[in-house]
Amino acid sequence: MEGSEENRHRLSAVRREGERVTPLELFFDLVFVLAITQCTALMSHDQTWSGIAQGLLILGVLWWAWVGYAWLTSVIDPEAGAVRLVIFAAMAAMLIVSLCVQEAFGNLALTFALAIGVYRTAHIVLFWIAGADDQDLRRSVVGLAVSTAIAVGILVVASLFDGFAQGALWALAIFLDMAGPYFFGSEGWKLVPGHFAERHGLILIIALGESIVAIGVGASGALDLGIGTAAVLGIFLAAALWWMYFDVVALVSARRLGEAEAGREQNELARDSYSYIHLLMVAGVVLMAFGLKVTIGHTGEDLHDVPAFALLGGLAVYLLGLVAFRYRHVRTVNRRRLGMAIVLVFLIPVATVMPALISLTVAVVLIWAMIAYEHRSYGPGRDEFRREASAAHT
Repeated sequence: MEGSEENRHRLSAVRREGERVTPLELFFDLVFVLAITQCTALMSHDQTWSGIAQGLLILGVLWWAWVGYAWLTSVIDPEAGAVRLVIFAAMAAMLIVSLCVQEAFGNLALTFALAIGVYRTAHIVLFWIAGADDQDLRRSVVGLAVSTAIAVGILVVASLFDGFAQGALWALAIFLDMAGPYFFGSEGWKLVPGHFAERHGLILIIALGESIVAIGVGASGALDLGIGTAAVLGIFLAAALWWMYFDVVALVSARRLGEAEAGREQNELARDSYSYIHLLMVAGVVLMAFGLKVTIGHTGEDLHDVPAFALLGGLAVYLLGLVAFRYRHVRTVNRRRLGMAIVLVFLIPVATVMPALISLTVAVVLIWAMIAYEHRSYGPGRDEFRREASAAHT
């Protein structure tokens, strides 16, 4: 009886106060790594505006599917025996989804939609079990189930079409799916602020890891001075993106999420700043990874319009995501990062008439110059805040 009661508690909707991301959650996210890699591969194989659009639409579907599990593991113990099995089943479904990515708008469109349906169904089932003693949570889960069913249904219908009609149906499915929390309210959800913020920070690191993988793939086993220089610059560019988020922003936002009043206020802050705005940052990293991959393979050639947009536009999207993230938390605009995003967008046409290595060098220099200026403007307050945040985290 005692063991049965313990298992029931681990499956009920109890906030996991003080808990960190578990090894099983990290293991679960590894399949998402493959999915992101496949999105970059799709764009690099089809270096057109259509290829970019398809890659971003697929990323939107994948992201919203993953986000649901980030919310789920705030109210359910992923290490519980029965939950482990469902998590493993969801991983298998996501693996099939990942294998379908490059043909998600082609021969494997229906398979992709059905596999996403299985992945999302496992999420809904676990959430329903977790809400056995919480009627508010169960009402929210019902709303989520409705929006999920509609979105997956539209993806199934989209598999019958091609071209613009198929893309439009995908966009509609993503919009209705992501709009679900607005239609059905946010009061019933629960989350653990520290766990939730850490989970999203780790997924951003996974996305940055994809940019490093893209460097290796772009080199294709070759190495000369140009490729070596571009590879080093690519690492410094990925490091700059890491710095801009994890140096101060991640710490401030996690603290503000923890200080928000539990319930609607905290849930909406988490939904807007993490579930929605983080998609912009991940999309920016994926675009940048595609641009890096092309740059590494063609260091002495001019970038075409699509790879140039991916490299510099991806950086701009990432910066705009950071600007929106800060605004949602503290209602102020980081003018330096907004200005840098605008500068990068204006440099896209210039990048099409100069060697790719020069374009990459300019981007790295500009981004790191901005970071250096920001670091200086923070003064001693930055180091003091980081020490306080580290002590509180410990």
